[in-house]
Amino acid sequence: MIDYCYRLVEGFLSKSMPAVRALAKSVQAHKEEGGYRRVTFLQFVNGKKISVHINGVHFYLRGSVEYTNPQVTAEEIQGIVGIRLLQTCVNYYMETDMQELTFRDYPLLCEELKKVPYGYVLPFLLNTDDVEADRYSINPLKQSLIDSGQSAFPVANIKTDRLYVDKAFVEKYEGTLISKKEAELIAKELLCHTSYMDFVDTVKFQQLEELSKLLGINLNLYTLRMPLSTLQAEKKGALLHYIISQAHLSYNSVKNAYNCMGRSITKHSTLLTVPHSKKGYGSKRAAHGKIYFNNNNNNNVNSINGVNCVVSNVAVKYQPTLLYPNGIDPKDVSLAQGEDDFVVKGEDFLDYSYVKTPSSPQFFLYALASPEDAALWHGIGAFAASHLLQSYLSAYAACREGELIPGLREKFNLQCKTPLQFNLVPQGMWRNPSRQNIDASIGSITDINSLISRDMWLEQLAIEDTKRETSQTS
Repeated sequence: MIDYCYRLVEGFLSKSMPAVRALAKSVQAHKEEGGYRRVTFLQFVNGKKISVHINGVHFYLRGSVEYTNPQVTAEEIQGIVGIRLLQTCVNYYMETDMQELTFRDYPLLCEELKKVPYGYVLPFLLNTDDVEADRYSINPLKQSLIDSGQSAFPVANIKTDRLYVDKAFVEKYEGTLISKKEAELIAKELLCHTSYMDFVDTVKFQQLEELSKLLGINLNLYTLRMPLSTLQAEKKGALLHYIISQAHLSYNSVKNAYNCMGRSITKHSTLLTVPHSKKGYGSKRAAHGKIYFNNNNNNNVNSINGVNCVVSNVAVKYQPTLLYPNGIDPKDVSLAQGEDDFVVKGEDFLDYSYVKTPSSPQFFLYALASPEDAALWHGIGAFAASHLLQSYLSAYAACREGELIPGLREKFNLQCKTPLQFNLVPQGMWRNPSRQNIDASIGSITDINSLISRDMWLEQLAIEDTKRETSQTS
């Protein structure tokens, strides 16, 4: 029998040892700085979702999976395996005070990987719950999402009662994006959940449980749902509410946020947080809008708590919008279908309440509320958007310099230290051996050796190379 875990450790350390050393150095500095943060995660235990409260000082390593498809993909499993290997190797490396990891350490690392993740470095999955459910045209529920009118809904608000497995999708993509076994599991779990996110998490958990046994690595990681689940649980004035309010505090606040995105404020047509339609729509791709400002010389400028509300209102228009194709058929583009037109008062952003004005903030803003000290991206430069990373890094820099979301240190004890950035090297991304698509479901890949043989290649991203120069975009 092939020892997949040993092969993964061996391949990982042959190419990714520089990443291990870089993370170990950052973790050591983190230990010396100290700092306490209480974090609440979700986890599946014996098939049931529970809340887990983590206390004390830890170094959090962020990975991710998607709510845009219930089946686990090759890209997703590689990311999860990647952060488990990185986390375990760094904890072991530091605990044994070694300068190098050799083949003598491989069996001991394999034993650690079989256990539930623990130690100073803790991995977790940040799962974005404001995306469309079929963003990349790989969801076997795609036709029912359109038929039920939920294709432009954020996944946090989707209900499963009118969803069904699209037989035409399964027939077309069996062996490339889906397997019959996965389709049967999805159909079965649809009957057991009203919450779409609980349904997706359950399907993925069951697949990850099987993969854990096959690979000899415990893949049951903590999960954090953001931003909508966090906003729903928060009270007005809490961290994420505060970030949204401060981003809209003044013309300069909006301008500085635009700088982080590399956008000019001239047309002010990019929304910092996208208000949801009363019809349920929340797709950032389907929403178009404009931020309108009051004249600062106008004596009738609205104010709240003595602060001028220079954002007069935000106009929002939803219209049917094409999203993205899958990796098999470039003509099969997913669709967010919905139409609405409305205006939100500026004061609703300055004194933000999610209960009153549900909305989806841009990633670079809500990532500031994530507990991550390091993050793993999937194929930056080929499969993942470099501009998103640039906005994210620019936001941290702007916060440190006091240009964006002031008061995070004083009110929430956040240091705004830029997390360490790692990347699954595009050339080493796991994919379907016959069609070379990274969005292949894990069930459609019959030979797991075809993935393992590609090794696990992580690189550290140089922040200086990816940070956007905000001075050039104002």
